[in-house]
Amino acid sequence: MKALKTLLATTLVLTVAAACGGTGAASTTGDGAKKTVTVYTADGLADWYKTRFDAFTQKTGIKVQTVEAGSGEVVSRLQKEKSNPQADVVVTLPPFIQKADKDGLLQKYAVPGADHVKGVKGDDYVTVVDNYLCFIANAQAGTPKTFDDLLDPRFKGKLQYSTPGQAGDGTAVLLLLQHLLGKDGALSYLKKLEANNVGPSASTGKLQPKVSKGELLVANGDVQMNAASIANDKSAFSIFFPAVQGKRTTLALPYVMGLGAGAPNADGGKQLMDYLLSTDAQQTISKDAYGLPARDDVQPADANFTAVQKATDGVEVWQPDWAAVLTDLDADVAAYTKAVG
Repeated sequence: MKALKTLLATTLVLTVAAACGGTGAASTTGDGAKKTVTVYTADGLADWYKTRFDAFTQKTGIKVQTVEAGSGEVVSRLQKEKSNPQADVVVTLPPFIQKADKDGLLQKYAVPGADHVKGVKGDDYVTVVDNYLCFIANAQAGTPKTFDDLLDPRFKGKLQYSTPGQAGDGTAVLLLLQHLLGKDGALSYLKKLEANNVGPSASTGKLQPKVSKGELLVANGDVQMNAASIANDKSAFSIFFPAVQGKRTTLALPYVMGLGAGAPNADGGKQLMDYLLSTDAQQTISKDAYGLPARDDVQPADANFTAVQKATDGVEVWQPDWAAVLTDLDADVAAYTKAVG
């Protein structure tokens, strides 16, 4: 099965990998050689980044610093800095990577090995980690089996999903329901679900601890992030895929990377992108972070890879037309906002 975050995040978490000393643009040595690459990234891949960036620094001498936020906020930050770019590499989810490309925030770069990527890719971006949309439930919720189950009054004030148009995973919820129920049907369903919904959330990741503690019983998420949280943080929730008419369906929701337009250290950014899509780095995604390799010539055999395959067994994966999604996105989000009040 081919593998499966925000526009208004209130905070950005700055993570400096490999003991980077600064938080601004790429630093330089006395001879002008740039020694830092800055990555603007959607949250979720910190575990993989830590090991890979350390290895990249050991190999090249180039340090990596990351600015981590929600999917849409990554692009919003790029837009604000368009006249003075700070990002060398950009990693976010569709359709936000396509929006960044459309807005001229990426530049063309053909990453070696991209021909082995069968998922989302274009002249200016390529999938680096495959992933899927899912939902999570606290044990008190039992195991909801269908989307209709989530309308049960017992979930009132105990259910939350990240906001479409702001969070990548939240946008994916809207898109999946459109796929399953049609656009009108999706809006009708989400209007009913609003009776149980706690309210907007710009970050999917922030819902995880709430479900684990029982503050929420159900939330949306994605397989990579949620599986890693269960394993590493001992989060008390399970992953599930609600069905419609007896069929469980999800959508492919990969992490996609591109080279930032006007990147201060474009050469270093290219080196990092080359490394992240290399077979050596791709082989470690499941072991380090429960993600799935983007390359079709990499087949891990670790227990985490097997666990992800098992979690998605029997679930149909839908591959959206992201260009069409981007074309309709503003109108769809406006219709959604109106429907849920």
